[in-house]
Amino acid sequence: MDNKRKTVLQTVSLVVFMGALAWASVPLYDWFCRVTGFGGVTNTAQTGSDVILDKTIKIRFDASLDRDMPWEFKPMERQVEMRIGETGMVFYEAYNPTSRPVAGTASYNVTPYEAGNFFTKIDCFCFEQQVLQPGERVEMPVTFFVDPEIVDDRDAKYTKVITLSYTFYETDLPQETAQADVAQDDKTTLN
Repeated sequence: MDNKRKTVLQTVSLVVFMGALAWASVPLYDWFCRVTGFGGVTNTAQTGSDVILDKTIKIRFDASLDRDMPWEFKPMERQVEMRIGETGMVFYEAYNPTSRPVAGTASYNVTPYEAGNFFTKIDCFCFEQQVLQPGERVEMPVTFFVDPEIVDDRDAKYTKVITLSYTFYETDLPQETAQADVAQDDKTTLN
């Protein structure tokens, strides 16, 4: 009986340990990507860089939608060339052609991955959920700079072009928007 109990205890311990690893893997991976820039994760800052170099870099902009997302979404500029350390601002355009409010959240990455740790966003529509009403078209800004330390990085210093890509996914409407939409539907039905 003692060997059976020991085997059961080891099996349960292994299952609990594996479950804990699975639970912790997402936050640990997120932390790892933010610290290293792995996978094209960017940095954030409250203000622009204090140092602006004479060296320039091209930034390309890309937009895509999850297959279930009904919006139209595109960058208003495909590419800019700017000095490293200089603060830039570009706009993406989103349009909701449906007859209902649609909420969306944008995920993003930067390629080449080595440059992710040096691409710094000051402000971005991707920081918050976006809700577009039926027929609404909006311009959404991204304010950013490329950290001058990129020129000293062993891997990233040869980067000539950085691509910033966004993908929008449909998400649940915020509760107050969903309630207002239901109230409007009820009002329309009564009339």
